[in-house]
Amino acid sequence: MDAEASAAASSPAAEDEGRHPFLVALGERVRTLRSRRGMTRKAVALAADVSERHLANLEYGTGNASILVLLQVAEALHCPLAELIGDVSTSSPEWLLIREMLAGRSETDLRRVRVAIGGALGQSQTESDSTRHTRIALIGLRGAGKSTLGQRLADELGYAFIELSREIEKFAGCSIDEIHALYGTPAYRRYERRALEEAIQIYPEVVIATPGGLVSDAANFNVLLAHCTTVWLQADPADHMGRVAAQGDLRPMAASREAMEDLKRILAGRSAFYSKADLHFNTSAYAGVDEAYAALRERVQALIAAPGG
Repeated sequence: MDAEASAAASSPAAEDEGRHPFLVALGERVRTLRSRRGMTRKAVALAADVSERHLANLEYGTGNASILVLLQVAEALHCPLAELIGDVSTSSPEWLLIREMLAGRSETDLRRVRVAIGGALGQSQTESDSTRHTRIALIGLRGAGKSTLGQRLADELGYAFIELSREIEKFAGCSIDEIHALYGTPAYRRYERRALEEAIQIYPEVVIATPGGLVSDAANFNVLLAHCTTVWLQADPADHMGRVAAQGDLRPMAASREAMEDLKRILAGRSAFYSKADLHFNTSAYAGVDEAYAALRERVQALIAAPGG
């Protein structure tokens, strides 16, 4: 170790000042991984193409390294970048063994494993909830038709209809926008979870119109998948925009090109999650609401009647 690295390691200032908890934890992980690999700091610095001083600062929580430097250090330590950063799925030997088993598997294989894990933990989509097939949850972006088609579907089936956004507002005592502005996204997700769990607990037969962003929270989406038959209502971007405007919200039309690009980005980011639904239904493929509803009703009734739900 050179004199500067030694100073960084022993200086009280390095120990006590300017040390963010994340950087301290990061440094501890680097030291632990280096020890586990049986590598000296000099060897890691050489393999990572960084100075020993830079690595010493990183290990003692005083170096704010770039993501590229962290990638180089991870490669030198022969570990995933996620393990260096502190992803929970790298926090124990069991997690690491599970990650290794799942690496490179197809989406179909991963889904089968997820369902099997749910069964092992009492959260199976097919076994833990015998009324899953009579709870219909509609997912998708705003303007897909969740409220319009959901209400009609519930009326015809004789099920309750729940607009989850309204239930969230009841729990919070304020609007969705106010929840985000006053309390932030974590609070919103808590209210969303409470509203969802209450709907599942109270109604064995229900159609639930969910907020478009529910799929972005893995915990809440897991609850939905485990206890409801899910239907992804899709629509062409132009139809999404037009329907939102028809509901009286003209904000997306004020800067239509930018809004359309935003919508496409959101859809691209969520599509992989929406695609986990039991049924995919594109409302833009039909001439009008009545035609779309008739087709949706037929497909949902087939799902409900299918053996095993």
